Amino acid sequence: MSLLDQFSDITKSDEPMAQYTWLKVGGPAQWFIEPRNLDELEAVVRACFAEGIPVRLLGGGSNILIRDEGVSGAVIRLASDAFRRVSVEGTTVKAQGAAVLSNVISESVKAGLAGLETLVGIPGTIGGAVRNNAGGRHGEVGQFVKSVGVMTIAGDRFVRQGDELSFDYRFSSINELVITDVTLQLVAEDADEVARRMHKLWVLKKSTQPLSFQSAGCIFKNPRGLSAGSMIEQAGLKGTRVGKAEVSDRHGNFIVTYEGATAKDVLNLIDLVKARVNEVHSISLETEIQIW
Repeated sequence: MSLLDQFSDITKSDEPMAQYTWLKVGGPAQWFIEPRNLDELEAVVRACFAEGIPVRLLGGGSNILIRDEGVSGAVIRLASDAFRRVSVEGTTVKAQGAAVLSNVISESVKAGLAGLETLVGIPGTIGGAVRNNAGGRHGEVGQFVKSVGVMTIAGDRFVRQGDELSFDYRFSSINELVITDVTLQLVAEDADEVARRMHKLWVLKKSTQPLSFQSAGCIFKNPRGLSAGSMIEQAGLKGTRVGKAEVSDRHGNFIVTYEGATAKDVLNLIDLVKARVNEVHSISLETEIQIW
């Protein structure tokens, strides 16, 4: 029995992926599967593993560029509410991996817990944020992570904690297929003060980042001690276009896309930016965005 037959009610063939990503570009997935709960997710992953089918997990679609050729194998998306629950108990926040990061932040702030408010404006899910240790100059999510539930490519589940977890700039030691849940340890503080701090950071980000445009967040990692956005701006690249993709005129480390854009436009613009920055600054930028 094929994968499509076994999970026909939750599987689509040759599903266009552009609609699921923030850049709104990319070709189709060979199989696109949306499990309804954790047990069904495990069954899908185990079936794919048994049949030798490559599997990728699509999170919030913000930190990703899918090529125009599309993706072979299975792409799993956790869209059900069963994967998005958030709860607060004391100073501990527990969130399912596909919970939207902004929701985890707002629930924490509402409960008078400090720490995550510095992540305001970062798109995507808490699982994606933890896997990539999302953050900025005011802090990173990894410093608050107590434990992480994961599922391997073979469908096995376990919990990582203590010295099984390590975080660095845009890096975590978590390399399993799925982050099923995250436990965060925060600090109690006056809720109004935390909310004020969050609002101040949000206003700052809105004024300096193209949050109302189609973009995927920061495209490049910051070289140690330097700002990729500033280097791109100094290289005279803000507003530079390739096809329907453009380096944002608001922030050099963002690429925005317009109707009719292709993944090829974005990839060619990334290459152009890397070449120009290397020419001007003698530094090779490394992409932060995931490219499938």
